Amino acid sequence: MRVLKKLGNPHLSLPPTVHIAGTNGKGSTAAFLCAMAKAQGLKVHIYTSPHLVDIRERIVLAGDMIEADRFADALTRTSKAADGQPLTHFEALTAAAFLAFSETPADLLILETGLGGRYDATNVLPAPAACAITPIDYDHAEFLGRDLAKIAREKAGIFKPFAPAFSAPQSELVRAVLGAEAAKARTSLAAAGEDFHCYAQHDRLVYEDQTALLDLPLPNLTGAHQTINAGLAIAVARSLQIEEKAIAKGITSAVWPGRLQQLSTGNFTQFSAPAQTEIWLDGGHNPHAGRALAEAMAEQETRSSRPLVLIVGMLANKDAPGFLDAFEGLAHTLIAVPVKGHASLAAETLMDIAKGRAITALRADNLKDAVKMACPVKPGPGPRILICGSLYLVGEALSSQIGAGL
Repeated sequence: MRVLKKLGNPHLSLPPTVHIAGTNGKGSTAAFLCAMAKAQGLKVHIYTSPHLVDIRERIVLAGDMIEADRFADALTRTSKAADGQPLTHFEALTAAAFLAFSETPADLLILETGLGGRYDATNVLPAPAACAITPIDYDHAEFLGRDLAKIAREKAGIFKPFAPAFSAPQSELVRAVLGAEAAKARTSLAAAGEDFHCYAQHDRLVYEDQTALLDLPLPNLTGAHQTINAGLAIAVARSLQIEEKAIAKGITSAVWPGRLQQLSTGNFTQFSAPAQTEIWLDGGHNPHAGRALAEAMAEQETRSSRPLVLIVGMLANKDAPGFLDAFEGLAHTLIAVPVKGHASLAAETLMDIAKGRAITALRADNLKDAVKMACPVKPGPGPRILICGSLYLVGEALSSQIGAGL
């Protein structure tokens, strides 16, 4: 707060803000909501984390990634305001983002927490327009612990008096905690499955709440879990008076790289194209994400049967057994790789976990070698490859494709 004060309190000069916390789906929910708002004709700022390729991805000003010169200027001013006092990397980025957002006109800011909620650097806004909680599960245990109720209370720390709050489907425990925290914060909480419903039916997306029944197109983003994210975004959008037509357009135009993204061009196609191999990317890295990914891959399997090959790199602090549990009986092979530039689980550890789930386990020294290993030489329908386990690994995959014109 002292740095923000020296910067002129930019967090008090922001457009109406939607604050999003949760374990999984924050970025996808933000992407849906942004697309809906833009379809309404609104100018939208977005703050998300982490980035995949370029750190400036985290700060989007009125629809465009912040320019390099402006980003450097905001960080320099933030550093001067800190006056030698320590700031974490995320605190500095958040202060710089608030500074840039306050100096650029927009109609809406979509603000994603970095970690947790109550003590998150983003949690300085006195009166957001709305708060949203995506599915809550275990992750970042070294910071948030293994007490799910405590994790939920931490996420609910973004609730503010009279700012309407919305929640994705949650476990019974988490739902109870969120309800109690909303009451403490003197705000309303609309919960999926109780106050609003969103589900796929007959190749359409149906959304209903107490005042409306919407017949919408299916989400552009792949995976059944995107129905959950879309439903949460719709509930928030309706509270912002975004029209049904704009909501429908946003659902089909939302883009969020690295989340069940299929690669069709780039350097990896030199290996995948001859054998007609599919390559998918997703940054999922915890048990909840593993279950969502496995469900999405199982859905792809019903449409077109192919052996599933996982290329997995995970940070050393992640729950690899919990993540891989969901792929038992589904994945044929796992190829373990290091996450470049980060402390990652040893290949031997990942291989042992995979073998314990009846998954053939191999290793590769790098991502390129792993893709080459997974792609057969002979022409014909090849396997379905899923690169997963870390957003940093997905970022590496996307970086390798940029030079090839992806």
